[in-house]
Amino acid sequence: MTTTATTALTHIANLVTNDPSLGDGTPLGLIRDAAVVIDGDRVVWTGESSKAPATDNAVDAGGRAVVPGFVDSHSHLVFAGDRTAEFNARMSGRPYSAGGIRTTVAATRAASDDELSANVARYLDEALRQGTTTFETKSGYGLTVEDEARALRIAARHTDEVTFLGAHIVSPDYTDDPAGYVDLVTGPMLDACAPHARWIDVFCERGAFDEDQARTILTAGLAKGLHPRVHANQLGHGPGVRLAVELDAASADHCTHLDDADLDALGQGSTVATLLPGAEFSTRAAWPDARRLLGAGATVALSTDCNPGSSFTSSMPFCVALAVRDMGMTPDEAVWSATAGGAAALRRTDIGRITPGARADLVLLDAPSHVHLAYRPGVPLIRAVWRAGERVV
Repeated sequence: MTTTATTALTHIANLVTNDPSLGDGTPLGLIRDAAVVIDGDRVVWTGESSKAPATDNAVDAGGRAVVPGFVDSHSHLVFAGDRTAEFNARMSGRPYSAGGIRTTVAATRAASDDELSANVARYLDEALRQGTTTFETKSGYGLTVEDEARALRIAARHTDEVTFLGAHIVSPDYTDDPAGYVDLVTGPMLDACAPHARWIDVFCERGAFDEDQARTILTAGLAKGLHPRVHANQLGHGPGVRLAVELDAASADHCTHLDDADLDALGQGSTVATLLPGAEFSTRAAWPDARRLLGAGATVALSTDCNPGSSFTSSMPFCVALAVRDMGMTPDEAVWSATAGGAAALRRTDIGRITPGARADLVLLDAPSHVHLAYRPGVPLIRAVWRAGERVV
């Protein structure tokens, strides 16, 4: 018979539970002078510190805040190479376009499995030290059957949230035959990749895939048991958001250019609008209007979009600060979207919250309030991280 030790985090100044039935009754479910009890990999109790039950171990938070582990539901970590020159040129006046992806495709194809896996591990460790305890990552820098499948195999060593993105751009090998590439993605490539992925994604955008192509690809993925996600409405207005809602995609990601019909669709459907402020920061593009989305009743997530071209950051705290400063979100909304919102974008109920039964993913901030994530941008506020009940930072 095996037993697990229980641990209590006590004297938490402000505990973000993301359970509105707790604490102050807001979406954050904020409990002041709080405690959390962990048993194994689960949270088993939350409440006022003075009422915490006896446990085997105790950690004194010392009047600091605790938030759920960040849930990064959109990243591109299986890659090789560097695009510093592209970034430098763009910051000197050249606008971003999807074509830069081809540079990373060439470098990724040339890299070994060990090199790619080491890169993924490096960026995940970087993210973990900044409080990210759950992440999704995609293929999309191979664009051949063999390279896409190996990207997903490598990603699956590091996370369960793996997305097949063979439809990132039309492969350079099929520049003159985009229809042939769609046939490849929905045929042999999908057959090879589906066993290693949970999700299927498509870049529905000018310079990538149009509405009909995107629908064909996502529908084929559904038939193989993969659930859709969509890169939508990033570079301009297009059909991506409404296609995502039509197919009950878990998320429509970017959502920069929206009309009223897009807002209505997101407000009435279950598709999460995932905003990626790192991309706008790194491309000097227009900021998404989070206020319009929230006003329409849409569920909003925040993620890093960590990739070597348009958003080379793994920092969820940085994205929280950008969302507050430049996208019209309140600090409460941004923290909720970086935790519970990301969980919703992955259709998970076991993460993104600190309530009994949830996985014990917690971040202890070196600050008395979650508001400091936006109030003190760029400051290393992550003091400790627990993932599945184990202290990992």
